[in-house]
Amino acid sequence: MILDVLKLAVGAGTHIMKNRQKRKMLESDAAMVHAQKMANGEIEYQQVVRKSQDNGWKDEFVLILISLPILLLIWSVFSDDPLIKEKIDIFFEQFAALPMWYQMLFVGVVGSIYGLKGVDIFKNNQKK
Repeated sequence: MILDVLKLAVGAGTHIMKNRQKRKMLESDAAMVHAQKMANGEIEYQQVVRKSQDNGWKDEFVLILISLPILLLIWSVFSDDPLIKEKIDIFFEQFAALPMWYQMLFVGVVGSIYGLKGVDIFKNNQKK
């Protein structure tokens, strides 16, 4: 009984040590790949792009812009103010009347900010 427990403990310990060695080797390989990408200049560019995206205010602006009609619609439902809903309907009618190039530009800008494929979404909605 004690011998079986010892065999099990040694087996588990050996397995854990092997996994640690594998992890260290994988981390070393990843560090080498990372160093190679830095040497090629690939990572520096990605870091600059991330920094510029993190410090931007455009995401928040677009989020507010996109959320305003929904917030007004919620307000019209809970305040029993039908004028707000009518104005939102007029807004979307007017937006639909804008030139197609402007609508696609707007969808593309929103899509690029949030990493969506806005033009593809827009095209799929037109086909329906």
